Amino acid sequence: MNIRSLTRGDGVVIGAAVLLFIASFFDFYSTTGGDLPSAWDTDAYRLVLPSVFLLGFIATGLLIAGRFQPESRKVLGIPLAAWGTVLAVSAAWSALWALITCPSTLDLGAGAVLAFLATLALAGVALFGAKVPALAGALLPEARPAAPQPYGGQPQPGAGYGYPGGQQPYGSTPQPVPPYGGQPNPAPGPHDSGAGHQAAPTPAPASDFSPFWFAVPVARPLYAEDGSSAQIAELAPGTWYLAVEQRGGNTLIAQTQDGRRGILNHTSDIQRG
Repeated sequence: MNIRSLTRGDGVVIGAAVLLFIASFFDFYSTTGGDLPSAWDTDAYRLVLPSVFLLGFIATGLLIAGRFQPESRKVLGIPLAAWGTVLAVSAAWSALWALITCPSTLDLGAGAVLAFLATLALAGVALFGAKVPALAGALLPEARPAAPQPYGGQPQPGAGYGYPGGQQPYGSTPQPVPPYGGQPNPAPGPHDSGAGHQAAPTPAPASDFSPFWFAVPVARPLYAEDGSSAQIAELAPGTWYLAVEQRGGNTLIAQTQDGRRGILNHTSDIQRG
């Protein structure tokens, strides 16, 4: 679970649920002759509690849980976010009719008014939150790594994998660290000489590509670098990864925090650091 995948719209959804919970303890209807019970008194209000408040709470849980689940995970063939949207609209519809059908001998209480406002905000964000830029932005600011800083640690002079002078490159066997997209220069042997031995040429790195940090909008698989269909990792939203090489127009070689490298085929909508 990564809370950095939450959007501002999700923050509004959570706030609406808190307001709905508070409203459930206020008088749903009121009268000049005395106080009336809250929505938790099902003997007085029958279906108000399950059709307005409980539906709103369940909708909130589904909308937020959908942020932390893969897109392919569904319930009865429908994504969690879609279930949450339907229940949020149903709760707002029930809250509206609770206002309209207020008995003529009673007045609307604070509970009924706040419940309608909370469910209206909940349904509005569920329906249009992804289309409004102000709500689609990240709820928490992204933690951008300071360069040059290796994954998972503090910058140390002359140390850290993936940077010159590090004790350990991408593999498990210590060797000179190659430039991104290139191969290490072979170390001269005891019998090498400038006149009698010529070192093997080193392939040049890609001239039009520079490594960069990026984050994915949704969970995406990382496949083996040899081009097979084996998935070696899953990139999670809200986490920064390093693109070390580009293959073709839409394929990147990405490196995870634990040093694994693989092919990222789906690079649409990624956020560059």
